[in-house]
Amino acid sequence: MRIGGTRTGKGSQLVLATGVWLAALAAAANAQFFGSTQGSDSSFTLRPPRDVPSVPPGPAQSLIPPSGNVAPSAAPKGPLLQSLPANQGAQAHAAVSVPSVPAGQGALAVSARFGHDQPAINGGLHWRVYRTEQNGLPRLVKEDKGAAPTFVLAPGAYVVSVGFGLANVTKAVQVRAETMKDVFEIPAGGLRIEGRVGDARIPQGQISFDLYKGSQFEPGDKRPIASAIMTGDIVLLPEGAYHIVSNYGDANATVRSDIRVEVGKLTDATINHRAAIITLKLVNERGGEARADTQWSVLTPGGDVVKESIGAFPRVILAEGEYRAIARNDNKTYESEFRVVNGVDREVEIIGR
Repeated sequence: MRIGGTRTGKGSQLVLATGVWLAALAAAANAQFFGSTQGSDSSFTLRPPRDVPSVPPGPAQSLIPPSGNVAPSAAPKGPLLQSLPANQGAQAHAAVSVPSVPAGQGALAVSARFGHDQPAINGGLHWRVYRTEQNGLPRLVKEDKGAAPTFVLAPGAYVVSVGFGLANVTKAVQVRAETMKDVFEIPAGGLRIEGRVGDARIPQGQISFDLYKGSQFEPGDKRPIASAIMTGDIVLLPEGAYHIVSNYGDANATVRSDIRVEVGKLTDATINHRAAIITLKLVNERGGEARADTQWSVLTPGGDVVKESIGAFPRVILAEGEYRAIARNDNKTYESEFRVVNGVDREVEIIGR
């Protein structure tokens, strides 16, 4: 069911949410998420839904870009969110025990689900409970990584934050001298990406992906919310529009694709590159031995430098098109034009005479 261009499939019950500024947590009465923006790409197609695996917790990241003229910080590396072993979520859920509650204390039992009337999330959660100090700043008082923990707390106002993958949901709660239950709904989806050249899957390590909020055609400052995402990583995201920048190699084989993540769905995106791997050689004659210590420059027909390197036979991944290779060796310069054909990996020899 693969087609040319970029393709997605969706499936599964999965969730996530955006980060919220902790300084404002005491006043937050409800969970806060990114607003979603409508967008579609006709080059994407759907696949039948499938179950999304539960995932272990990753570092919670705020997806809200800094305001003002602040230098952009490095984007978080795409998390390696692997599936939990079978039945681990069920075992964790079954192992939950209700602690005894001393007189005058309250108990807060929390859990999370994918949305209203949706199944519970049985793994990969990271709970934090904050108490607001007199100076208005929150102080961490409890922490748990269980699926449905129960916190014994003194009566009063608290802020509960639950992290799942890259993001978290935060809610203000009032604890009383009794047992209370609260369910956190995390409307979000997951994204898994791979790259291909024709029918061949690009090996892991040769390609990586950067992820941005919103469409590539939207104006404004663009900062990645996750970078260096590897093939097969599952990135948990709030529902909404995103765009992917796919980098095959480190030259000019770059593809940009818009995509939409839906709540409770796992979107599989395949990015199709039109490129090839070229090995450069400076030789005395056709089929001869490559000269060592050669300086290389690969240029476009217009003279723009695409890639520079040093070596006997450097390999460079180039987008389909016309190029000019310049080789410098022993104070002499040689050059030759060549063409990159999609999916045709080959050697380009320059005769040094």
